[in-house]
Amino acid sequence: MTALLRVGEMLSSLASSDGLLRHGGVVTAISPSRVKLLGLAQRVKLGGLVRIGDDVVSEVVDIEGEHVIVCPFADTETLTIGQTGFVEEKRSVVPDESWLGRIFDAVGNPVDELPRPSTDTVQNAGQDAVAECHAMKRARVNQPIRTGIRVIDIFTPLCFGQRIGIFAGSGVGKSTLLSMLARSEAFDAVVVAMVGERNREVREFLEESIGPEHMAKTIAVVATSDESPILRRRAPEFALDICQSLRRKGKRVLLLMDSVTRYAHALREIGISRNEPPIARGYPASVFGQLPKLLERAGPGAEEQGSITAIITVLVDGDDHNDPIADSVRGILDGHLVLDRSIADQGRYPPVDPLRSLSRLADKAWAADERALVLQLRKMISRFEDTSDLRMLGGWRPGSDPHLDKAVETVPAIYEALCQAADAPLSSNPFDDLVSYLKGNHDESSQESTDAQPSGEQSTQTQDSQPGV
Repeated sequence: MTALLRVGEMLSSLASSDGLLRHGGVVTAISPSRVKLLGLAQRVKLGGLVRIGDDVVSEVVDIEGEHVIVCPFADTETLTIGQTGFVEEKRSVVPDESWLGRIFDAVGNPVDELPRPSTDTVQNAGQDAVAECHAMKRARVNQPIRTGIRVIDIFTPLCFGQRIGIFAGSGVGKSTLLSMLARSEAFDAVVVAMVGERNREVREFLEESIGPEHMAKTIAVVATSDESPILRRRAPEFALDICQSLRRKGKRVLLLMDSVTRYAHALREIGISRNEPPIARGYPASVFGQLPKLLERAGPGAEEQGSITAIITVLVDGDDHNDPIADSVRGILDGHLVLDRSIADQGRYPPVDPLRSLSRLADKAWAADERALVLQLRKMISRFEDTSDLRMLGGWRPGSDPHLDKAVETVPAIYEALCQAADAPLSSNPFDDLVSYLKGNHDESSQESTDAQPSGEQSTQTQDSQPGV
């Protein structure tokens, strides 16, 4: 027994000092989404990496007694029972200016067929990422942003360091609105996290929607819908690693994440593989604990640092805005933009519903007169929309309600003024544009009325001059 203890001590010494020995485990069970190994339970932690065979890297998602449950980054079809898995060193990347204009996968490998950036994997940024989220270390959010999109800058203005969600069903225009926001000149860098996207849409979005002139200051992280759930989960986390690294350098960063719902779907798949019980529409409790951990990493940094302004898209299933993920994310973010399918069907783009959308930091962005104007606009739009059925049934007559008369005259012009094509120039002063448009529309209506009056007078005179009248 003494000899065996000495041999064990010698092997442990060799493994820790010279790296001649590596701690490994044996594959005992394989499923499409997870692998179970024996012999690594005391050597790994949750979130650690294990390499099985030559090229299958996996992440530890659960530890059950002597067994370790891992989720592979790739398919499990090549794995067999009895294969050996070894602990892989967990490292993370630190981006610099050379990353701008590049596209990466969820683990930091370039996918744009260009050489790997000069700054390679050098440290684990996880500890710093958690420390930066301390509530009392963050700067206040109080400096407004001019996005150039009229409906946003007027009704739901944003501030640097704000986190706002775009809530919409499929095919309503979330990605188009993101591309318009990416064109803003207010930010030093843009980080795009494409989670669970269709393969064909990746190049289309980056090359056409954002465009080469704006890609020069953009870093994209991509995990498509056919990749493993662990990669779809890691993509937004890696994107926030990049954002936080740039924020430490004093950069104003814009994070565009599309979408947090598919991130939640990946968390659900991982939770099911760990046999977690579902609590809401198939989502386990860990999903609702992980969402704030991710989203709270965005926002302002310390006083001497920059900020991360996050625009997060939320795919509402079946246009149900009370979906568990949508409801949970709405409570975490600093506002929400609701895209309405009926508005899109009318050809009004971007199809933002100004009555259902909200920016919790709007008071820090509006001037006093702008706030008063927006309040009046909301009242008119609300009155116009609430009486739409009544007016369609013929229950309204001009002159019976002065406030409704004003709404019927003005709101259609407001809607036209808020329309903005995806490739249209961004607005430098949306309030001036709105006032000018309404004034021009009013002058045009008055001119038409004036032009019509002489014709009526002439017609009357002609009739009066006719015999027998």
